[in-house]
Amino acid sequence: MIASSAFWGKRYVVLGLARSGLATVRTLIESGAHVTAWDSRAEARAIVPAGAKLGDPMVIDLSAYNAVIVSPGVPLNSHPIAARAKEAGVPVIGDIELFALARASLPRHKVVGITGTNGKSTTTALIHHILQTAGVPTTMGGNIGLPILGQEPLPEGGVYVLELSSFQIDLTHSLACDVAVITNITPDHLDRYDGFAGYAASKARLFAMQQVGQVAVIAVDDDETRALAERLSTPPAPPLAMEGMLGSAIPMPMPATGPTVVEVTAATVKDQSAWPALQGPHNAQNVAVAVAVARALRITKAVIQRALETYPGLPHRMERVAEIEGVLYVNDSKATNATSAAPALGAYPRVHWILGGRRKTDDLDACVPFYGHVVAAYTIGESAELFEKILLEAGIHATNCGTLDKAVRQAAGVARVGETVLLSPACASYDQFSDYEARGEAFRVAVAGLEAR
Repeated sequence: MIASSAFWGKRYVVLGLARSGLATVRTLIESGAHVTAWDSRAEARAIVPAGAKLGDPMVIDLSAYNAVIVSPGVPLNSHPIAARAKEAGVPVIGDIELFALARASLPRHKVVGITGTNGKSTTTALIHHILQTAGVPTTMGGNIGLPILGQEPLPEGGVYVLELSSFQIDLTHSLACDVAVITNITPDHLDRYDGFAGYAASKARLFAMQQVGQVAVIAVDDDETRALAERLSTPPAPPLAMEGMLGSAIPMPMPATGPTVVEVTAATVKDQSAWPALQGPHNAQNVAVAVAVARALRITKAVIQRALETYPGLPHRMERVAEIEGVLYVNDSKATNATSAAPALGAYPRVHWILGGRRKTDDLDACVPFYGHVVAAYTIGESAELFEKILLEAGIHATNCGTLDKAVRQAAGVARVGETVLLSPACASYDQFSDYEARGEAFRVAVAGLEAR
């Protein structure tokens, strides 16, 4: 794990004891901090690591602590911990901020931070794979894989590659990424922000934390990211010139205040045929961004090309699970909003679409251009009734199945040779599953059950 003298003797409250919370508690204890931990679930409290004491932050005196550390899943716009911490004068941070504070005690390294509404997981994994191919010590964490604090520190010259959700960015104040990346910005998580502008501002904070000499890689394929690139590229207003002794103005140098901006676009990627796991127009943007990051890290073109050819793809992202009696089953559980689901619909000509869960918007507008690919739809979870209605009104045969297992069985019963049964939910998973990975695994299990019949 990553431990640091920066936390020695300090006092922290950790709220939320899932994977990142447990890793945070272990890191702080190993670093010599005093830790109070809490989770609303009794089963989570039962496995709190030795050395931490239990205490509900809504009850104890927070003013005695250096910070309250919450998991990204805690909604700061509605959870009372935010107001209680503010009243006590205590900052609310996350594990990414702890990593940022620990950096000074780690061997010399670089950090690449990747955010965006869609594509950030593939882009993160691809950058990590390019670095591995180049023989650079690297690890991947944040919103993907294992919590970053739970991983071993890299040796000198290593690169930490972090996928960062807007929630994680909200909880850090000092993560100055050597290379910061944004793939795109489209409406998402609007239940947590003051409209789309608030969500976009959260993403932009990743670049506000950067310093002179660092690099901002921005995919300028949408209006919001183009505007962000323009803001970052616009030099600050020059200071007022001072009058010299003879009355002439003394020119003042223009201060450099932020990162160097590198704009990329999917249009620059022409031939993807040699990259088996990076097919489709959505992956062109992922490739363009990853290549720009690799070049900023001085990886050679030959190594980059070899990495693109050998990249294996991500679990739960357009993952081919099985082919049964000529029907392909694809797990795209990572598609947690309509914009993310659209590329999967576009990739297959005849689709039996399983969708639904905890919706982030009340529409499926981003998927409309690919409705012609949908043979039938099977809705599940909290949004099942609404999405069934939307699709029926669009002329698509849709059925409210309620559960994923039932949807898989119903789709399998009518799908024909050459067609695809696609789980691409366009929703978060939290109504029926702990996360998108658990939902994807449930899909795999359901498909395996078909094979066993």
